[in-house]
This record gives sequence, C-alpha cells and structure tokens, in this order.
Amino acid sequence: MLTLTPVEAVACCSPLSREPLSQEAAERVAPMLKALADPVRLRLLSLVASHEGGEACVCDLNDAFELSQPTISHHLKVLHEAGLLDREKRGVWVYYRSSPTALSALGTLIAGDRS
Repeated sequence: MLTLTPVEAVACCSPLSREPLSQEAAERVAPMLKALADPVRLRLLSLVASHEGGEACVCDLNDAFELSQPTISHHLKVLHEAGLLDREKRGVWVYYRSSPTALSALGTLIAGDRS
C-alpha cells in the first residue's frame, strides 16, 4: 500500500485549477500544445521570442539546428498555423514574431486562471 505524507498528497493530487477547462478553451489551446510537443518547434518558438527585436527569419535560425532550411521553414509554418507565430513577408524573406495572444492563452492555461 502506498502512503503519502500530506505534502506529497497535495503535490501529487491537487488540481491544476479550480475548474475544468471548457470545451471551447480546449479546442483553442490543443493545436498550440500539439505544435509545441515537438522539441524543434518548442525551441524555434523560444528562439524567435528571444531574438533581438522579437522577430527572426529562417536565415537567423538555421545555425541553431542541424536541419535543412526547408525543414526549419516547415516547422515555422506549423507554429504559424497553430497561431503561435505571426509572420510578415519582406522581399524574399519571411519574418516571424511570437503571437502575444497565443502566448497569453498558454500562460493562462498553465497558471490555471480561467477568469
């Protein structure tokens, strides 16, 4: 039989929030979490968000990975389609910027504040 101290019981069994996630919120956040479930995409989002000026193009990100430019572009496209990155084409380059709205939604989910 497993016995837990009160601290262990609270740490392991406490709910993440006071109320369950709504169907609408789950449908809105699930694609973002799915996109972030890939380590390359998670790292790409982090690199873009922390890049000087808050935006980056593929040429700025290639050296951080042992992947081809088309593969990096594919991952950036997935993050964009999930709503995590905004993009703007300038000449032949596409610049990516993290979406404040999407990051706020993820932060709310993780923090458990659904008010």
